[in-house]
Amino acid sequence: MAKPPQHGAASAHRRDAQGTRLRLLEAASELFAERGYERATVRDIAARAGANQALLFRYFGSKKALFGEVMARGGQEQLRTTPAERLFEVALRGMLAGGREGGDRSLEVCLRSIGGSDEIADALRGLGEEYAEVLATLSESDTGGLRGDLALSWLLGIGLMRVVVAKEPLASADPDTVCSLVLGALGGLLESLPKDGRGDGEDGGAGAGGVAGEAGEGAEKDGNPE
Repeated sequence: MAKPPQHGAASAHRRDAQGTRLRLLEAASELFAERGYERATVRDIAARAGANQALLFRYFGSKKALFGEVMARGGQEQLRTTPAERLFEVALRGMLAGGREGGDRSLEVCLRSIGGSDEIADALRGLGEEYAEVLATLSESDTGGLRGDLALSWLLGIGLMRVVVAKEPLASADPDTVCSLVLGALGGLLESLPKDGRGDGEDGGAGAGGVAGEAGEGAEKDGNPE
């Protein structure tokens, strides 16, 4: 008598394969952000995922293909799902968190992978262009494209100084404080950026409006002594 098909075993195998693939993606995302593309080895990625190197090549084909999936899963997903007016803040908070809150680390990967192979450089350049294009939509000026580039440059510069160079006091600054100061100033470059410059859960008194308000009050007092 023929044995019935082992549907349960096949389903369990698929679930296990999907779980392994996801662990490899998460491990690669972490290591690319911590070390950059060149210094993150296939062996270390597999070890962090608790998987065999052979499985990495079976699921992704190559390290470059794995890198491409990491970027698509992170940066491309962020671009697709984040409203334009929230993109800068979401990306900035992700870099400031440094992976501690499970946010996207694609821009960290970009910063640490600069100077890699031509294919990697092209992938990073393409992602940067997409971010800049979205940010440019927040300005109605004829110089919107330039403004988008400048906003992206500031974002990456902050990430470089905090994540790669670890320059104090920026390296240990409170993320809410950094966002408040940066978003308040960025409004002059991207006019359609929300004026409050606050994300969910931030204290209104610490927002960009509070910083500007304090500056204005100081100037008023100087001009009108009691």
